[in-house]
This record gives sequence, structure tokens and C-alpha cells, in this order.
Amino acid sequence: MSIPSTIAEYLSCFSQELGDRILQIYPALQAPQDPVSERFKTLLRSPFAAQRLAVMGIVKRWHRAKAAAVIAECGTGKTLMALSAIHVRSAGRPYSALVMAPPNIVGKWCREVLITVPGARVFIIESLRTPGQSGANPHGVNEVRYRNGRIVREGLHTTLTDLRLRKNSKSARDRWQKICPGPSFFIVGRDRAKLSFFWKHCYAVAKSGPCLGTVINPDTGAPLIVNDERVLASEFDKVRRSEIIGDGTDDRGKNRRAMYSPLWQADGGRIRRFAPLEFIGRYMPDFFDYGIADEVHELKGDTAQGNALGTMARSVDRIAVLTGTLMGGYADDLFNVLYRLEPHKMVTEGYEWGESGVRNFAESYGVLERVTIIAPEENACSKAKVTKQVKRKPGASPLLFGKFLMELGAFVSLEDISSELPAYREEVIGVDMDEPLAKAYADLEKQIKEALEEHRGNHSVISTALNALLAYPDRPYGFGDLIGTEYDPELHRRVPFLIAQTQDLSEDFAYAKERQLVECLKADLSRGRKCQIYAVYTAKRDVTRRLERVLSQEGIRVSILTAQVPPDQREAWYERELRNGMQVCVAHPRLVSVGMDLLWAPSIYFVQTGYSIYTLRQASRRSWRIGQRSNVVVRFLTYNETMQTSCLRLMGKKLLVSLAMEGKFSNEGLQGIEDDDDVLTAMARELVTQRGVGESASAVWKLLRERNSFHYPEAETIPSEPQAVNDPSPAQPYRLATQLSLFG
Repeated sequence: MSIPSTIAEYLSCFSQELGDRILQIYPALQAPQDPVSERFKTLLRSPFAAQRLAVMGIVKRWHRAKAAAVIAECGTGKTLMALSAIHVRSAGRPYSALVMAPPNIVGKWCREVLITVPGARVFIIESLRTPGQSGANPHGVNEVRYRNGRIVREGLHTTLTDLRLRKNSKSARDRWQKICPGPSFFIVGRDRAKLSFFWKHCYAVAKSGPCLGTVINPDTGAPLIVNDERVLASEFDKVRRSEIIGDGTDDRGKNRRAMYSPLWQADGGRIRRFAPLEFIGRYMPDFFDYGIADEVHELKGDTAQGNALGTMARSVDRIAVLTGTLMGGYADDLFNVLYRLEPHKMVTEGYEWGESGVRNFAESYGVLERVTIIAPEENACSKAKVTKQVKRKPGASPLLFGKFLMELGAFVSLEDISSELPAYREEVIGVDMDEPLAKAYADLEKQIKEALEEHRGNHSVISTALNALLAYPDRPYGFGDLIGTEYDPELHRRVPFLIAQTQDLSEDFAYAKERQLVECLKADLSRGRKCQIYAVYTAKRDVTRRLERVLSQEGIRVSILTAQVPPDQREAWYERELRNGMQVCVAHPRLVSVGMDLLWAPSIYFVQTGYSIYTLRQASRRSWRIGQRSNVVVRFLTYNETMQTSCLRLMGKKLLVSLAMEGKFSNEGLQGIEDDDDVLTAMARELVTQRGVGESASAVWKLLRERNSFHYPEAETIPSEPQAVNDPSPAQPYRLATQLSLFG
């Protein structure tokens, strides 16, 4: 046998031995051959075998610890697994559960509970105000029921302030169990869970001295400096700013204690509010038995929503967090989540809450790059200036998984339930630009390349110019001049400069990509397949409105989902538009990337992808989910030899690396790791250096299909009629990741 030369070859040669050794050292809490609870038979919906395995692992984990995690890909049924775990562990006893979910899927959570848990009552926490409805905004705590496929508010109406009262009972919990002797679920959107007081900026403007007219910190009287630049009042926007003062040495050479100096304060002139979860944490600490936090990767920051997760964890007896992308590529992404779920363990490991703890955690389990910059010139009586920086890089130590995640999470992949799903295919469709557009684009690209070389490292040039190169081919008019900003050391502020000038082409002409899109859509619609289209430029240079006009002229009934539709009303919006005859929907992928089920659209088109890998992965799987009965096709339309192709190719390489981190190794993927921290910077480098030219996006995505083809059934052709999913195949041995779903 030849000696393996790559990680992929090594794992391929010794996969069986490695798997057996791991299972021997770390036996799973629930193995595939272990019996499962009889409580599964009492559910209104029966989980698949892989889901039952994960559920039993979570239940056994709850016997040992307070927190558990369901880390599963989009479409694997995380909601069903969390509800099943609570149902199994309760063993028929009454309980109360608190669910914090993204606002756009609160209604979905209500529906899932009512069609899964027998005898459950569901309540939506709207606010702390008096129950009822004020215009279109309900208040208080309202019971919901499932009527004719829709969620309606009817039944009990109360408030959290009333629920906390015990009245004539021994406790508030005992009183509630008399009102609701069965299982009850309280669901709150995370945007409302964290709502607290209004705030306003708090800073001063110097009226004399060398800082005349500049923003100063009221605590120090000194200008606010960020990255060696003075912050202007116009730069405060809607962001809470703060400063750490006294962390150095003062003029007398004495060390001073570092202090947090906020540049904001509560706005006493506006309505006073109390966050519902903060109220629960303070006044109802023993009311709830279980807690569920959905899409927990969006709660990783030190924000009000993230702190709401910590409050929930303190307020419930057992908690489960759900996510499809727990880690965003950096080890410290997990720090806040782990600290909120298992604070005792984090303290035992020697990490304290705050920036110092994050830094130590990143040094232990992350990848840090130390950069030392030595100025080339020296002064007459001093040495050259030396600047040291520490940058975090993508990556994480395997010890992070072994020490924190292995015993916390149940891991479920789509390949574990792929036999229950229809075929899935992704393909890249490259289109050549029309001659006028090609000339205008080449001229714009030339100007931008010159600006990038002249203003190296200027992030305003990178962001403005490259976004223009991505959007211009799809809307080659109305761009105007591209303006960047740079710091002027004499004026001590940023000043604008011209990056490039764009040409305005005809608005009435249907360009090549649009013609290709119309052709594909008509082919799908003729077979009864409705379609979802994604475009990322929806504001100043709105591409969605242009697509609506082009498609409407071809007789296609199209609707646009915008951000003006509140998140909790987007499911209802889709239902209403489908009843009105919608054939194609156009939307930004971020509006539907979390929790939405687009089972009605087996064909998905990306006219633009943007450069967020996670948004692309989430949005592309909205249709390929449990319950889909038709083969799913995702198509990426891109102009050849443009920045769109470079963006898609670079994202494909990043996804190859992502697959490697999930256990699907490929030599090409490991070699595809880029030096840059983000796709936008990589595109800028390629534009200047011409690196990667000639490598097609379709080739990279073909490799991605090959990586997935072993796991996901692929449709060679799309049938004219939707095909029903075959009955589950006989039980097969689970892959290693499923066997390791939850360790002791």
C-alpha cells in the first residue's frame, strides 16, 4: 500500500480504524443499535431514524447537564428534534417551554408545535402591555390555534405581569398548571425579546482650545480617536459608541484603572420599555422547564439579542440551542455562546467574560497572525517606528471540538436523511455580455483597477468599486460617479475623491443574462415548476424592479418580497401571493435565508450571489427540505469574464474548505484556502494581479457537486411532472458523524 500524501488519502485509507478507535475511546450516549423511547409513538409526527437518534442523545445529555445543542444542516428538521426531545424527557408530566426564534418564523414555530406535540397550547409573547390588539400590533401574551392551515390568535389573553402572580396558589407555576394542566409553549421573536429603553448619543463638542468644533468625550474632554482618526458627529449614525479610558499611563507616570466610558445614555423623553426576556429573568426564574433558542449563531455577539440568550439560559431548567452554522470560521465565534450556555465550565477553564476572555480563547483555539510593521525611515535622534498588530484568521483548533462541542451537540447532516429527500442539483450558467455592455464594463473595470493601484489598502475603494462591478452588468444605468474617501492628515478628516465614471446604457434593452433567465423560467413554468429568484442589490441600484419589469413584459406573473414586509408576516405574504397566481418571486436571499420553507419553488435562481457564504448556503437550501416532493435545481447565472464569475468561483473555493471542515475532505478544497479574511478582499486582489483568470466558476462548482454527489442524490434531468419521494429505504448503517451524534 502506498503512503498517503494528503489528508484526504490518509482518511480514506484508515477511516474504518479511526472510526472504531474514536467510538471505543468516546462511546456515544446513544448508539444506532440502542433502543429508543416509546414516547415517540405518541407524537403527532414521527421523526426519521436519524432524528430519533439525535433526540435520544439530547435527552441523555439533559440528564447530565443543563444545555444541549442541535447542530444540523438546513432542512434536517431541527424544530422537530427539539420538540421531540422535550416531549420524550417530560414523560407525560405537564411542562412549560420558552422558545426564542427569529421574528419571521414565529408563526412557523407555532404551527410546528401544534402539529407535533399532542395536547399542546401555544402562546405568543408580544410585549408587556395589556393584552389585546391595537391596530395591527397585538400586545400582551396571546394564545394561538391552528385553523384551516393558518395560525389565528384566539383563546386565552394575558400578560407576563399577571403570569408571575401566584394569587391564591402556592406559586405562580402552580397557578399556571391549574390553568393549563398540559404542555404549554411560549414563543417570542428575538427582536421583541430584547426590546428595552430607547437611547440617544451622549457626546460634547469642544467650544474652545485646539479641539474647537470637534467631538470630545465628556468624561475626558479629549477628542474621540478611532484608528488614528478623529470621529465626526456625522459618523455616529445609529450605533452605540463607547471608549475605554485610563488603560495606559497618565502624564505623571502612574498606572490608572481602565474604565468603560459610554457615549450614549437612556432617552428619558421617550416611552419606557422593559424587555420581555429581561422581565422573565428577573421575576419568573422558576416558571419555565425548557428553553429553545433557534438560529443561535445569530446570537453570538455581545448584543441585546445575544444577552437575551444568557437570560433565557438562567431562567429555564433545561435549554437546547439550534443552528445550522454554529461556527462562522473563527474560533472566538463560539466564546459568547459557550459562556452563556455553560458559564461554570468556561470559568473552570480559566476564561473570564469580556474582551480579555475572548482574546485568551482565540489564542488557545483560534488562529492569530502577528504583523510587525517597521517604518523604512529613521529620524535624526530616534529609531524607525515599529507597529505591531494581531489579526485573527479563519480556522479553529481540533481541541475546540473535543473540549467543548463533542459533548454539547448532536450533529445531523442532510446525508443522514437524504433517502427521504428528492434529487438536488446545482449548476452555473455563464452568459457572454452584449457588445455595448462589454465595452462599458471593460472601461469601468480599467478605471477601478487604476484606482485600486493608486489607493492601495483603502477599504472605501474596495467596497464601492467592487460592488459596482458586481451590480453594473445587471443594471447598466443610473450609477453616476463612484466616490471614495481617504484621510487627509492636514484637515484631520476624510475627504472624497473620484474612483470612476460609469456609462448609462439603454433601460429598454433586454440584456443577455435577462434573456437567458426568461428562457429558463419559461421552460420551468411550462412543466409546472414555480421559481424563486435571488438578487442582492435592492436599494439604491435596485435590480429587483428591473427584473420585475423584464419578466412582466414576457407575460410572467412576478412578485417582489421587500424588507418592508415585516419578518413575522413573510410566510403570510407568500401564501397570499401564491393564491393570487404568483409564478415567480424575486427577493434578497437574506430575507428568506433563516427558517423559511419555500417548498412551492423547486427551481431557484441566483441572478446575484453577493459575497456572504452563509447567506448563499442558507438561501439555496430553502426548497430542498423535508416535505419537498419535486427534484430541486439551483442555478447561478453569471456574466463570463466579469467580477461576478470571480466572486462565484471564490465562494465555491471557500465552500470546498467548508465541506472539508464538515468532514468532506478534498485536496482541491484544502489548497483553495485563501490568504484573505473575506471574499471581497480576494476579489480586489485578483482584479489587480489578474490571479485566477482563466479558471471558470462552473469548474469549481462542478467539483462541489462531485464532493456532494456521494451524499446527495442528483437529478440528471428534471421530469415534466413532480415526482413523489420514494418510501424510505431499508435501514442502512449510519455514517461516522451520525454515530458520534452525542458523546458522554
